Amino acid sequence: MKTLFVRLCCVLALGFMVAPCASAQDLGAIKQRMEARITALDALKSSGAVGESNQGLVEVRAAQGDAAAVVSAENADRLAVYDVIARKTGSTVAKVGGARAKQIAVGSKAGVWVQQEDGSWTKK
Repeated sequence: MKTLFVRLCCVLALGFMVAPCASAQDLGAIKQRMEARITALDALKSSGAVGESNQGLVEVRAAQGDAAAVVSAENADRLAVYDVIARKTGSTVAKVGGARAKQIAVGSKAGVWVQQEDGSWTKK
């Protein structure tokens, strides 16, 4: 429970840092960055170094090469997108991320680590 609380605090803190930076016109640039890193991110997921968290973010599970840098960049862009969606829908970044996590879990490829709502990890 303490770990989940710490993760949630980190997500919220990142959300507050990213929120002022994101705007609808930035979405094109964000999409390009995310597309540019998808191959590296998929390789890290396939190796088990990175998993999909229950907050709609990626998380390093085992240090490997540039995993931390890829995860940091991906999460910053995801949070920016979640912020735009939250503002448009009157929701919160955390709620948008949680909803997205459920979609990601369903759509993830076999062999990818996915975090359950209770914080446990399972390999899809």
